[in-house]
Amino acid sequence: MTDRTDPVSSTPEGAKSGTSLRQRLRAAREIYEGVYFAPYRSAIHREYLKQRDLFFLLGFADLLGVPNPTAFYTLELYPELIEQFHEWHVRLGMPQAPDGGFRCC
Repeated sequence: MTDRTDPVSSTPEGAKSGTSLRQRLRAAREIYEGVYFAPYRSAIHREYLKQRDLFFLLGFADLLGVPNPTAFYTLELYPELIEQFHEWHVRLGMPQAPDGGFRCC
């Protein structure tokens, strides 16, 4: 019998050739992310926070005393958002949650 080898990892086919290929692909992906995304990571995060703040403002505008035209559409999201509400209002500079239908602090 001849010993068949994998041309990518130069190991015998039965000796975990997939793991070394996965490790090489993972290393290549980390290099790619480091070169292309690292310089913009802080700008991307700042933009993410701005969009998230706007989304929370639209979702919880009633608590802040602003008429909310999207209340009907955001009502189903409240159980998901309520867990992150405390972090949001503290980050915006409100030490206590605004008076409304629930308390988080």
